[in-house]
Amino acid sequence: MVAFVAAILFALAAARGLAATEHIGQVTFNGVAVPGVTVIATQGDTKIATTTNQEGLYRFDLAPGTWMVRIEMIGFAPNSKEVVIGAESQTMTWELTLLPFEEIAKNATVQAPVPATPTVGPPAAPNAKGGTNGTNGANAGFQRANVQASTRPAQPARPAPAEEPPPPADNGASADGLLINGSMNNGAASPFAQPAAFGNNRRNGRSLYTYAAALQLGNSAWDSRQWSISGPAAKQPYTDTHFGGTFSGPLKIPGMVQRRPNLFVGYQHTEDHNANARLALVPTTAQRQGDFSQTTDAFGNAIVLRDPTTGQPFENNQIPTSRLSPQALALLQLYPDANVEGTRNYQATLLSANRQDSVQTRVSQAINNRNQLQGIFNYQRTATESTSLFNFLDEGRNTGINTNVNWQHRFNQFFNIRPHFDFTQFTNRSMPYFANRTDVSGLAGITGNDQTPDNWGPPTLGFFSGIEGLSDGQPNYSRTRNTGGGVEAFWYKGRHNLTLGGDFRDVRTDVQSQQDPRGAFTFNGAYTGSDFGDFLLGIPGTASIAYGNADKFFRSRQYDGYINDDLRLSPSFTVMLGARWEYESPITEKLGRLVNLDTTTGFTQVTPVLASDPTGALTGRTYDTSLIKPDKAGIQPRLALAWRPVPGSSLVVRASYGIYRNTNVYQPIVNRIAQQPPLSRTFTVANRVTDPLTLATAFAAVSPSGTLSTFAIDPDLRVGYAQNWQASVQRDLPASLTVTATYFGTHGNHLLQEILPNSYAPGTENPCPACPSGFVYLMSGGRSNREAGQLQLRRRLRNGLTWTANYTLAEARDNATAFNGPATGGTALAQDWRDLDAEYSWSNFDQRHVFAGQVQYTTGVGVRGGGLMNGFTGALYKGWTVTLNVNAASPRPVTPVVQTQIAGTGVVGVLRADLTGASTTDIPAGYYLNPAAYAVPVGHFGSAGRNSARGANEFALNMQVTRNFVLTQRFNMDYTLTATNLLNRVTYSFINATVGSPEFGLPLQANTMRKIQMQMRLRF
Repeated sequence: MVAFVAAILFALAAARGLAATEHIGQVTFNGVAVPGVTVIATQGDTKIATTTNQEGLYRFDLAPGTWMVRIEMIGFAPNSKEVVIGAESQTMTWELTLLPFEEIAKNATVQAPVPATPTVGPPAAPNAKGGTNGTNGANAGFQRANVQASTRPAQPARPAPAEEPPPPADNGASADGLLINGSMNNGAASPFAQPAAFGNNRRNGRSLYTYAAALQLGNSAWDSRQWSISGPAAKQPYTDTHFGGTFSGPLKIPGMVQRRPNLFVGYQHTEDHNANARLALVPTTAQRQGDFSQTTDAFGNAIVLRDPTTGQPFENNQIPTSRLSPQALALLQLYPDANVEGTRNYQATLLSANRQDSVQTRVSQAINNRNQLQGIFNYQRTATESTSLFNFLDEGRNTGINTNVNWQHRFNQFFNIRPHFDFTQFTNRSMPYFANRTDVSGLAGITGNDQTPDNWGPPTLGFFSGIEGLSDGQPNYSRTRNTGGGVEAFWYKGRHNLTLGGDFRDVRTDVQSQQDPRGAFTFNGAYTGSDFGDFLLGIPGTASIAYGNADKFFRSRQYDGYINDDLRLSPSFTVMLGARWEYESPITEKLGRLVNLDTTTGFTQVTPVLASDPTGALTGRTYDTSLIKPDKAGIQPRLALAWRPVPGSSLVVRASYGIYRNTNVYQPIVNRIAQQPPLSRTFTVANRVTDPLTLATAFAAVSPSGTLSTFAIDPDLRVGYAQNWQASVQRDLPASLTVTATYFGTHGNHLLQEILPNSYAPGTENPCPACPSGFVYLMSGGRSNREAGQLQLRRRLRNGLTWTANYTLAEARDNATAFNGPATGGTALAQDWRDLDAEYSWSNFDQRHVFAGQVQYTTGVGVRGGGLMNGFTGALYKGWTVTLNVNAASPRPVTPVVQTQIAGTGVVGVLRADLTGASTTDIPAGYYLNPAAYAVPVGHFGSAGRNSARGANEFALNMQVTRNFVLTQRFNMDYTLTATNLLNRVTYSFINATVGSPEFGLPLQANTMRKIQMQMRLRF
């Protein structure tokens, strides 16, 4: 849900940026700032221009939308880039490319500077630093240009140049010469005809091609130890390495001189590691042998171990060796020995690695003045390694290809189109530690699960007492191919700037995987009084498994269409009107191998319905081949406005409203309904007297009678959407400050919820023993609300210092417990399937107070202040930039829960804890929850609300130090030092909220401690 809300807020931010947005750029040549470069920004019939100042800087205030920005200077190749202006300020860097002398001579002509468009209002008074009031010193040389505050109506764009360049002006030089400032003829064929470094006679001159190489290093020796509640954790040695390079320039193709295609190639290799200290509870040496004489429960009480065959206690709390399960003893060999003291007696520092290689290529070709072609090909390969607490090393391999061909055709200065073709392919493969290595289940004597070599490994074990569960990854292979294209058109007519277009994509995903081929057991202590005692006797509380129908071929199509009108009603008032339609077809399986449940009202009866024969046996309903009804009502209106109420003032008012659809909801759903009976062996069952389960035979002994389905979905599922609205006021203040106050609002509908039909409160009678149960049901009845107020204060760059401070006050509530997709347990399941309103509470991502700040200071290389330093002192001082980022936030919500087997089902999940009446705010020192305030509910559902408690505060301070070193005229080196968690402050990522655990209310896991990396980048 966090990702969806973040995407919504980003889209809103883009939608609100209707008034002018600051766009800053710098033009350099060989790393040296170039003043006097002409910069032209064009959008439809609007064209504005300026020139760079002494530091090579220029500035525009541009309206949102797509602009073509072009730089020009005599003797250098013109360069153009398409820029999409949003709501936030942008910066851009340009590097001039010197033309060959012959081309300079051929195209030489007298050019007059293009005047900048004036701004509204009287000229600003100059300040003491040579700038203007309201403009900082760094902007003193800017020629400001503001489209929406222009004093004159927009003029039509200049006509396109002719196909052939005009003849050079007669400047008194020879036919192939060029007179520079009347000094001398610089067109001699020999470089010896003139002094070195004069005019165009420069040794080691700038090449048409640019290169860059970068290296970044990090080592565990520079990093701090990871935090652990039991004391210092061991450090794992590793080295992080990033390196790469880029190349760009024109391709030399015979016969092509004037319009050579431009090539860009980039390559990056990254190798990152992450160390994380983990604590766990593992069986003691005595417990492994069946001796529980020293074992206590979570409250320190001695455990009385009972013999399930007689109901009497075992003598001396010792299980006879002859009664120990061979399967349990075999699986115990995978557990490590305890190595620390405390309630959690095992500690390890787990290391994960991520290695990535990526290649980006881009070729652009200006065919003529009306047509431009661009092709992109990107490739990425990622390899991951993660080590579990049991020292199992699981690996992953991901590859991706992205290809795009884009053609832009300009009919005239008012209308152009941009068709495009896209192809992407992503391949993912997961390789668990035991796959094709050791048949753990078979050697342990466990039958009934999938023991093909790819699926070798142990079954999953879960314990209610907090003993670390045994698990390993699942093998998986998937390949997704996305083929499509579309067209986008731009039409500029009077005050209207229209954008309209549409896209189509065909998505094909082939999967080779099982959901749970090795199965899972849980142990709850129902038979001996100890979950680990049940395990040693080989008596699970529940068993579940899901395998079969491994190969699946999913197919879907996606469509979208949109229209947007950027309407300039007046120089101070702009309105943006638009609408977007999106439709993703529910995913089908090529061979019709999908299964849902046909249900009667109240879930009194259920029966499978297959996509290959989509007619419900109970209801007579005819289902779609996807078993989900298509939701084509994806129209999303958009409205936004920007208003400058006082002409010439910096006060700007913005407001917007839009609807945003939650896309990509079907893929996790179809993965579940493709692995249901009768296509696969899938069930979750509880151990009962009539159907006893053992470790050896549980998977094989379960009868296939009944539905035994574990997942179903509402066939009328709707795609969720959110309505978003916001309003903001922005104004410049003295001392180069800008203040912005913003209100955000979001309301979501048709969000995902999950229930367990026919479940009931613990300790009560089953109200419908004959009703089917044990399956999760997904539907779209959730809702959400979020409101936030944000205050931003920003200091524009002045005297080398700039900073931004953001404070947000917000609250968010929802009952969409399964917003992130289907789940089989945890708080994603509603506690009471008949009372979903009880789930309405604080959202998982709710944070009342959030502060984000950034401070940046640069010593500069300019003409003022420290920039005047020379010699050794100047060399040390100049060119440094230090950036500090600080983020602080109040705690996120936590739900106190009880781990249990859900009554009436074989599902192991959590229910909310019961309130005891003790204060929930009287929290002991070092704790984040009061253990005395919560208890296990009996005879009713827990009274503690969902997300009713709070965890730990969040804080992060990161620093970055950068500098550019000019080595020679052609070589520059950028140096960067990055430190995350600069203060090495402990912040917690996990608070134990499981009632009955010895660590209830305590932090168990911390975020990454201080980490330092160094980067060097060479440009030439």
